[in-house]
Amino acid sequence: MSIESVNFLKSKGVKFLRVTFCDNANAIRAKAIHIDILESNLDYPVSITAAQQAFPIMYDAVVSQSGLQPVGEIWLVPDWTTLKILPYAPTHAIVMADMVVADRSESGSSSWSLCPRAFLKRAIAAAKEAGIEVMAAFENEFVLLDNVADRIIPTDDTVFAATLAMDLNYKTIDAIADALIAQDIIVERYYPESGPGQQEISIRYDRAMAAADRQILFRETVRGVAIERGLKASFLPKIFADRAGNGCHVHLSLWQDGKNITGDGSGQVSAIALSFIGGILQHLPALMALTTPSTNSYRRICPHYWSGAFTAWGYDNREAAIRVPSNPILPSPTHFELKTSDATANPYLALGAVIYAGIDGVRNNLNPGSPIDVDPGNFSEVELSRRGISRLPQNLGEAIDRSSSDRLLLDALGPELSRAYLAVRRAEWEAMKEMELEEEVKLLLERY
Repeated sequence: MSIESVNFLKSKGVKFLRVTFCDNANAIRAKAIHIDILESNLDYPVSITAAQQAFPIMYDAVVSQSGLQPVGEIWLVPDWTTLKILPYAPTHAIVMADMVVADRSESGSSSWSLCPRAFLKRAIAAAKEAGIEVMAAFENEFVLLDNVADRIIPTDDTVFAATLAMDLNYKTIDAIADALIAQDIIVERYYPESGPGQQEISIRYDRAMAAADRQILFRETVRGVAIERGLKASFLPKIFADRAGNGCHVHLSLWQDGKNITGDGSGQVSAIALSFIGGILQHLPALMALTTPSTNSYRRICPHYWSGAFTAWGYDNREAAIRVPSNPILPSPTHFELKTSDATANPYLALGAVIYAGIDGVRNNLNPGSPIDVDPGNFSEVELSRRGISRLPQNLGEAIDRSSSDRLLLDALGPELSRAYLAVRRAEWEAMKEMELEEEVKLLLERY
């Protein structure tokens, strides 16, 4: 960033720059630096305590067994390519940050082992070593609510794709779309989803790091616009016990030399994509501690709820954990989606872990089995076993146990990050595992 860029921000009336990061609990946090002193603090504008990566979602305090304590300073180094002015808070700008440790004995700094963006960068590098570039997009579902204290009142109570819901919410949806577009995020489609006040806005795919950065921007934008319009927005997976939950499907495509290699040219998944899917499915029980990391997540992941509750994949099968969508116009398939994911996930950690699992599948030629063209929830236990399909973890505790014994995932995260991350997850599991839905929603509704 240069003085010209600082002057540009000043000319737009920007007063504060939010230097933003996402912690192990998937809380989006920032420290803001005033525009008047930004010029002299471009490289290291703000810092945080190392203990920050040991905070659970319930409170700001260090969890035990994390290996972290309130000693040590971590600097947030902006990635200036991510700089945006916030349309819903136009006197503030935002930039995504990497976490680094300053070297006292020598000039410069080094990446912190617990930095989520650094983890995703390592995953991208691992994919590159395997000759693959991963493109991705996060497909979010969220709920719009009236801003009424201590009450959860959705802005509508309609069915899937109801035009009435569009009429009731179009001003807010238009404002969200305009704000996303102003931040160079391409909006593709919108429709009301099945739940009360539930919406879905899909955005264009991009390279893996940009996709994860955009997920942070998306969540911030939806919430910020909702607040601006006197509403609340929540991405919490399960708000209403008997109604549809909020997923956040991860769409993935594989590329080589600028060419999409997800399909084989005949309408089927390519051999390399098949192995990538095989790797994800083999490690999915462990990955769920990162892709569905809240206690609330598992209220959504149930058979017959279109949430991906089994280690199965299929073409246009919305009950499979991995769905391969067809397309009548473009060469098909162009991508596949992981449905066993939601927006309580830190996008850098979740996407990085999925990439590592997929690359493991490619390196070891893992076979995901035959595609499933029926709802796997209708299979008997005998039939599931015969097909090599298993029920995925049914609570966060089970997912933590699977993650704690998955060597690939532990090695990918590294000892410091895996220790702190799993300690945060365990603290959240112990604190909330006995909660009734109403108490859990009250705590988490505005955290996500």
